[in-house]
Amino acid sequence: MRRFLLWFAFWLPSAACLALVSPGQKPDPYTQQRRQMVAEQLARRDITDRRVLEAMGTVPRHLFVPPAYRDQAYEDYPLPIGEGQTISQPYIVALMTQSLGLAGGEKVLEIGTGSGYQAAVLAELKARVFTIEINEQLAERAARTLRELNRQDIRVRSGDGFFGWPEEAPFDAIIVTCASPRIPPPLFDQLKEGGRLIIPLGDIQPFQVLTLATKKGGKLRTREISGVRFVPMTGETQKKRNG
Repeated sequence: MRRFLLWFAFWLPSAACLALVSPGQKPDPYTQQRRQMVAEQLARRDITDRRVLEAMGTVPRHLFVPPAYRDQAYEDYPLPIGEGQTISQPYIVALMTQSLGLAGGEKVLEIGTGSGYQAAVLAELKARVFTIEINEQLAERAARTLRELNRQDIRVRSGDGFFGWPEEAPFDAIIVTCASPRIPPPLFDQLKEGGRLIIPLGDIQPFQVLTLATKKGGKLRTREISGVRFVPMTGETQKKRNG
């Protein structure tokens, strides 16, 4: 049976939180909220990768959402970021990141930069991140936020993610943060042998299936992970969908 883990949080009793501040240092409100997010929304569920938990507890998610929503930045649901787009709930960001099985040093392509938060989490895991956003305003805003956080290990491009980033291929991993009926062929071509790709597959409504694909012998072996709900991939994918 598929698990549909979408817009809600499972609130569980507090667990021991990760040590994210120095002894004797009083954490600011956002630090405490991140610690609670990691303990209650992630570690108490099926996010078991310690490096992913540490990255989620380090990256300041509140800086990737509009000021009006910062008091909700660490709640376990999506938030609007403008241009009709959202930042994914923390659990889904952690789940997709964990599924890639990154060890550090990988070259990762992200399709759908959005706010830049997912890219920042990947970079916190010591990945070299190349991220594409079709909306130019969102791309510029995300690039500015990432520069302010001194994330020099992330390159942002405005363009149609359907076509990937061919001049930087191959990639060890690809993460697609928008829904598509199928895996775009250029992304398959740009994935390294043995690499992993994670994508929400399916029609726009009502749900898609978060799918992990591993490239072996020039073919993709897929595994369904969870039901999800993402905004649709636009550009070339939308043209093919409507055609």
